[in-house]
Amino acid sequence: MTKVLTDARSIRIKGRSFLAVVLSPDLPLDDWLARLDDLASRSAGFFLGRPVVLDVTDLEICKTDLKELLAAFVERNVAIMGIEGARPSLLGPGMPPALKGGKPVSGDAVAKEPIIEIRNMPAETQPAEPEPRQVLQSLVIREPIRSGQSVIFPEGDVTVIGSVASGAEVIAGGSVHIYGTLRGRAMAGSIGNINARIFCRKMEAELLAIDGVYKMAEDMAPGLRGKSVQLWLENDTIMAETLI
Repeated sequence: MTKVLTDARSIRIKGRSFLAVVLSPDLPLDDWLARLDDLASRSAGFFLGRPVVLDVTDLEICKTDLKELLAAFVERNVAIMGIEGARPSLLGPGMPPALKGGKPVSGDAVAKEPIIEIRNMPAETQPAEPEPRQVLQSLVIREPIRSGQSVIFPEGDVTVIGSVASGAEVIAGGSVHIYGTLRGRAMAGSIGNINARIFCRKMEAELLAIDGVYKMAEDMAPGLRGKSVQLWLENDTIMAETLI
């Protein structure tokens, strides 16, 4: 007797790529967690609803240490979706799955279209899904970025002709250009670009980051606040100067 193995109720399984934040702790973990707490306290909602990958490559910790680290993330409401670079002996039941093949560059694992994620907005204001088109090297946003919105473009530069409100963020694989007031978060060089820069007409930012090196606005020179500024990375330190 022949048995049908598929029917209308079959389960569909598809592959899909998502952009996630990668956290790479260093030792001692207590000090690193203190720096994470400092970041979270001064940039409210940074990890809220955001997928996070824990990279433990070359991190000399045991299974007990890893479990305690994961518990620390749970206490901080940081959702770890997977662990990269972990030896099989470190993982076990109840822990996030092992991830392999993560690439910090564009390709099949990274969306070919700019990702404009809008949170806490009425359904009727959601933008229509973009039609397929040629890969862009820069993205121009011709309107202000409101609180709760995220603009994520790993393929190149992002230019905003307007302001970025507090609670909003712009994340670019290249440089970020803000032709208005930057009150939210700006992250340039998000896929590993030490030459990326941040330019804004009026600096009032909550957080700035270039190639994973971040700085809170209150950590910057008071003379930069409210000024037209450019920022760049030099020896793992974010440098800044006013623009004429």
